[in-house]
Amino acid sequence: MVRFGYTMMTEQAGPRALVDDVVAAERAGFDFSVTSDHYFPWLASQGHSPYAWSVLGAAAQATTRIPLMTFVTCPTTRYHPAVVAQKAATMQLLSEGRFRLGLGSGENLNEHVVGGGWPSARHRLEKLAEAVEIIRGLFAGVEVNHQGAHFDVVNAKLWDLPDEAPPIGIAVSGELSCSLAGRLADLVIATEPNAGLLDAFDRHGGTGKPRIGQLPVCYDSDRDAAVRRAHDQFRWAFGGWPVNAELPGPAGFEGASQYVTPEDVAGKIPCGDDLGAFVDAVRPYADAGFTEIALVQVGGDRQRPFIEWAEKRLLPALREL
Repeated sequence: MVRFGYTMMTEQAGPRALVDDVVAAERAGFDFSVTSDHYFPWLASQGHSPYAWSVLGAAAQATTRIPLMTFVTCPTTRYHPAVVAQKAATMQLLSEGRFRLGLGSGENLNEHVVGGGWPSARHRLEKLAEAVEIIRGLFAGVEVNHQGAHFDVVNAKLWDLPDEAPPIGIAVSGELSCSLAGRLADLVIATEPNAGLLDAFDRHGGTGKPRIGQLPVCYDSDRDAAVRRAHDQFRWAFGGWPVNAELPGPAGFEGASQYVTPEDVAGKIPCGDDLGAFVDAVRPYADAGFTEIALVQVGGDRQRPFIEWAEKRLLPALREL
C-alpha cells in the first residue's frame, strides 16, 4: 500500500508554524513527514528559511507517531558529513526511532553561502558518495579516521547513538545518482513520477527498497486564488533540475521563471478543491512504483485548511489507489 506524507516546507513558513502544522498533520492521519533543508527560499515571495534541524528537533518533541525526514540535506558543502552524522543520530534518539536521513548533492542556492565555488554535478556526486561512507562509519559507532579526495575526518566518534541507525535516502535525477543511490542508500528519493529513475535504482541494487516521491498541490476553495498563489510561490519548480541546481539565489529564480504563466503552473499543479484533480496528479507516482508520496501544500498560511480537507476527503480518496 502506498503511504502519503506531509511536507514541512521551510521556504514558506517560520519555525513555530512548521512545528504546529506537522502536529496537525499527525492528528489528521498523514503516514509520514518530510522537511526541506534550505538556507534561502526559492523565491522571495515565499519569505522564509529557518534552520531545518532546529525545526526537526522541536517536531520530534511535539509529535509522537509521525516519522520525520530531511528532504533533503546536502552533507558536502554547508555541512560536513561528520556533523550531519551527529545531527542525524541525535534526531533518531529524540524521535525515538522515527527519523530518516535524506541526502542529496545540493543546490547552489543553499550551498554557495560558505564560499568555495560550485562544482560540476559529477564532482558533487563524488563528494556525496564519500560523505555517505563517513556517515555510515560514524553510525556504526567506531572511531573514524578518514583522508579522502574531498574530506578529512580525524578521530571522530559519536557518543550518543540510537540502537538503530537512521535509514539513509539519496535523491536522484539521472543515471549517475541512481547508481549511487542503488549502491549506498536504504531508500531512493525523487520529485518526478519517472519510472525510469526507479528502474535505474533497481539495476544498481535498489530492488525492494522504499522509494519516496514528492509533488506540489495547492488546495483552496477558491480555485483562482489557488492558481495565483501557486504561480507566485512555485513557478520556480518548472526549470528542471539541471537549472534549479545551479542558480545562486531567489533573484536568479525570479529571472528564470519570468515567462512562466499562471496557466502553465495550473497545468502541472492541481489547484482548487477538485478531489479528482488531486488524485489524478498523485496517480502517476503510484503507477511508476513509488511506495511513499509526500504532498507539498503551496502557501505557508494555507496549511490548516489543506490538512483539514486532506483528513476528511483527500487521504481517504488517495488510499483507494
